[in-house]
Amino acid sequence: MGTEPSVCGDARLLLGRVLRSHGVSAMITEVEAYDGPRDPASHAYTRTPRSATIYGPEMRLYVYQIHGHHCANVVTSPEGEGSAVLIRAGRIVDGVDLAHQRRQAMVDDDLLGRGPGNLAKALGITKADLGTDLTVDDGVHLGPHLEHPTTICSGPRVGVRLFADEPWRFWIDGEPSVSVYRRHPKAGTTRTGPAD
Repeated sequence: MGTEPSVCGDARLLLGRVLRSHGVSAMITEVEAYDGPRDPASHAYTRTPRSATIYGPEMRLYVYQIHGHHCANVVTSPEGEGSAVLIRAGRIVDGVDLAHQRRQAMVDDDLLGRGPGNLAKALGITKADLGTDLTVDDGVHLGPHLEHPTTICSGPRVGVRLFADEPWRFWIDGEPSVSVYRRHPKAGTTRTGPAD
């Protein structure tokens, strides 16, 4: 796609911030950028009723469900542009016991928020939170930076078929909550194939 889109900068700025939700807080450790109608891997590539929230005001929560799991995204672009950042992982920093109850999995504290579905479950995020204003200190919202990462790594996004090699996944180096990279089995070596 050439020059890196501005949503990648927005994604990096989310790393180290705290996402507070339903009694649990997580420091964001891994994200993926999606560049709306310019990015065939984005839900906003084609404007549909499902992607309406992404085209709405910035700093709103876009929630979708895949394989029985919810995934949380932050709309980062001005209204009408359609860019968003998927929150892929986070370190639970408050409400660890509640996060364990929600996950119902025997995992270390560091792994409670590894992967977007696990993180949303630990945070109690569902489609009921779709469209939440993340700037309002009530319900699901973004808090300030807990850390300002000194080293941010980048690499290809997880599980997308189109634009699979764009290095638009960002994570805090050395953070154990970061998920494992898994390439989509149908992803090509070039920008070909259907959008997810």
